[in-house]
Amino acid sequence: MPVDLAAATAFMTGHARLLDRRRFAVRVHDAGAEGALAALDAYRNPDGGYGSLEPDLRSPESQPVAALHAFEVLEDVGPVTTPRATELCDWLASVTLPDGGLPFALSVTDPVATAPFWAQADPATSSLHISAAVAAAAHRVAAHDPAVAGHPWLATVTRYCLGAIERQGGPTSTLELRYALELLDAVASARQDAAGLLARWAGALPASATVPVEGGADGEVIRPLEFSPRPGRPVRDHIDPRVVDEDLDRLARDQRDDGGWAVDFVSWSPAAALEWRGHATVRAVTTLAANGRLPAGAASPSG
Repeated sequence: MPVDLAAATAFMTGHARLLDRRRFAVRVHDAGAEGALAALDAYRNPDGGYGSLEPDLRSPESQPVAALHAFEVLEDVGPVTTPRATELCDWLASVTLPDGGLPFALSVTDPVATAPFWAQADPATSSLHISAAVAAAAHRVAAHDPAVAGHPWLATVTRYCLGAIERQGGPTSTLELRYALELLDAVASARQDAAGLLARWAGALPASATVPVEGGADGEVIRPLEFSPRPGRPVRDHIDPRVVDEDLDRLARDQRDDGGWAVDFVSWSPAAALEWRGHATVRAVTTLAANGRLPAGAASPSG
């Protein structure tokens, strides 16, 4: 089923937050970086971190998960670079715990419309899940931004993640598996130790590369293209190409009649439900483009 990019564009205009509209414009319509970076600045705090970027964590203080979403935007605009990326790494260094990891969330000042797993997180304990997610996104930015690649924080958090992955020997949850594989995928080409860990952790994937999320919504799963959205990457070597093709077909079919894509997990407010759909639509068209499933010139294949 072909993707209707005109309908997707209309959906973004009518439903998505400005940040994701700007990201979509960069990815699909070859817009310049300025609009996306200006929209991202609206979420920036004076400490150099970002708040309220995670749709289900609406409190304004800077959070590790908001750093993840900020790095997504900084990846979108590559090869353009900005000092904001270095400033974000500085902030992350300031909240990194003594063992080198990031807490799942810092203390939430306003829990309204925030998912309990964010509001009730322990700010004094490192989380492999969030540390790997943020570090993986930072490494993808580092591929075009030397200041991020050389920042001491990135080396520190990567060392923590690889150590935790080695000590555990296997994932404790589906989401931890997803983000640990993202981090290993980002660094395996340059580090032999990471390549070995990737092979070990990828062994947790079933043949379908589709894994249910513990405690999630009915039918909530992590799919092959979430474990490995980009071709030619190390994780993709551990997934049957036929499974990837089937998931690409599924992703194209999942475009809704209104032009957008949806998520299969619970959103914690009406605003979050719409914001997640805009985010999911950017991700869907970017993934389809990266895998050659959109018309030539539609969406950058880098992300």
